[in-house]
Amino acid sequence: MELRQLQYAIQIAAEKNFSRAAEKLHIAQPSLSQQLSKLEKEIGVLLFHRNTNAVELTHAGALFIEKAQKVIDMMEQIKQEMDDISHTRKGRLTVGTLPMTGSHILPLVLPVFQSRFPEIEVVLVEDSTLKLEQLTANGQTDLSLLTLPLFDDALSYQPLIDEEIILAMPPQHPLTLQPGLLDMKQLEHEPFIVLKKGQGFRQIALDLCNQAGFSPNIVFESTNIETVQSLVAAGMGIAFVPSMFARRQWSDLSPKYAQLTARPTRTLVISYRKGRYLSKAAEAFISTIMPLLQQYQETNIAGRFPS
Repeated sequence: MELRQLQYAIQIAAEKNFSRAAEKLHIAQPSLSQQLSKLEKEIGVLLFHRNTNAVELTHAGALFIEKAQKVIDMMEQIKQEMDDISHTRKGRLTVGTLPMTGSHILPLVLPVFQSRFPEIEVVLVEDSTLKLEQLTANGQTDLSLLTLPLFDDALSYQPLIDEEIILAMPPQHPLTLQPGLLDMKQLEHEPFIVLKKGQGFRQIALDLCNQAGFSPNIVFESTNIETVQSLVAAGMGIAFVPSMFARRQWSDLSPKYAQLTARPTRTLVISYRKGRYLSKAAEAFISTIMPLLQQYQETNIAGRFPS
């Protein structure tokens, strides 16, 4: 059994298609099929059911892929440890991020990180909260930017910042005329626009309403926080928004924003698998992102709603 055969099987399981897996692996499809057949013959079990439309894991195949991922991850950790011991500053760091969070945070962090560590290649993986937790727990990302709570017990984390959650309203909404903070009870009968299932911030929004004693009247859902805000600005409803996403109010395309009496927050964290060796590159990324985010919050967020 060869290490590359494990990698081939993992890729086939991920793609559920020989052609796509071969393309990702940069090998010919006949060679991939041959290597898989050789592997199955060696271990004496069928790993995949083949049919004309898709490739599905057998029961034995699912167990094999789970173990194979651990072997590949262990090999990567050994490489990282040996590189660190030899004081090599080259390397590859895979960072998972939520699309809406990464679009605001990574432009602040990556230029600084790459100027300090130009020989470290950073690979970005954008996905939903649930998928990123799975990838991180499997060791397929070294680090991931997520928000609490984390649902996978295999994950550990370091907190980055606590970010206030504010309310976005249409520019002509009656509540925009109210001075001071808004109470959640005032929102009970309002139409809400939320993110779709699988996005961590959706659950935060639902929890805020449930804690206030009502279920939100959801009229629209989107995968993009910017689309949510555009719908709010167009008068289609209200929405909760992390404060760093609040648009500058320079036109009618921008919602109006207000703070809530409860002053709710979400906690941004950098997560990784429990017990996983953190390479020097991963530690460098963490030490880079923490002060940058704290500085950003102080200079760009805190002054948005002066006390």
